[in-house]
Amino acid sequence: MELRTLRYFVAVAEELHFGRAAARLHMSQPPLSRAIKQLETEAGAALFDRSPAGVTLTPVGAVLLDEARSLLDQADRVRVRVAAAAGAATLTVGMLGDSTDPGAARLADAYRRLHPRVEVRIREADLADPTCGLHAGLVDVALTRGPFDETGLTVRALRADPVGALLRADDPLARHGSVKLADLADRRWFRFPEGTDPRWQSYWNGGEPREGPVVRAVQECQQAVLWNGTVGMTLLSHEPAAGLTVVPLTDMPPSRVVAAWNEGDTNPLIRSFVQTAIAAYRR
Repeated sequence: MELRTLRYFVAVAEELHFGRAAARLHMSQPPLSRAIKQLETEAGAALFDRSPAGVTLTPVGAVLLDEARSLLDQADRVRVRVAAAAGAATLTVGMLGDSTDPGAARLADAYRRLHPRVEVRIREADLADPTCGLHAGLVDVALTRGPFDETGLTVRALRADPVGALLRADDPLARHGSVKLADLADRRWFRFPEGTDPRWQSYWNGGEPREGPVVRAVQECQQAVLWNGTVGMTLLSHEPAAGLTVVPLTDMPPSRVVAAWNEGDTNPLIRSFVQTAIAAYRR
């Protein structure tokens, strides 16, 4: 059994959908289906039950999934150890300027224990660059938030966080239990600089063009509200500065925490980082 074929199998087993697995692997569905058929021939048993209701693992497939994950993890550890012996074990991680997320702290601790000889370099980016330098080739992997232009990138969702309106504590809306975007339609919003990814800008402006002060950092967002009485969006979990409050927005989708890296990059340190991040952000 080739490692590549096992990676194909794991993708199908985790997605339980050949189309989604093919998209995740950046390949078309027919060769993926052929590879799984060949793997079933080698295993001498069906690995998936296919029905109009969907795809499920067979008991044999469940056993192979456990073994395949172990084999792939071991293969990645071998590559990392060889890279470390060659003195080339470094990983540059891009993060948004506000990096106080407890998930990131758990990830750092787990990754350090898993790869004690790997030097991790952190590049903090401001809110005008949601890929944290990935599109510019400045980092190997980004721990960030969507949405943004995913052209040429592979993106894995880690968690979704509810958002709210950031308001002055004396704002009339601050007394509400929740608000809608329509409640903020006639207000000035803080916004990101010209040239910022339009998908990113649109999400944080509630899908509408806005007028207001330009900001680049979380602290600047808070100060824009405090000093100018503008409004904007932030995470419900963010602790606002004195004089500010956050009111839940009921008609906004949550903000996705994601890991992103360049499509086709097979660096095992990145694969290990993403797998570790998925576990760290599930807690």
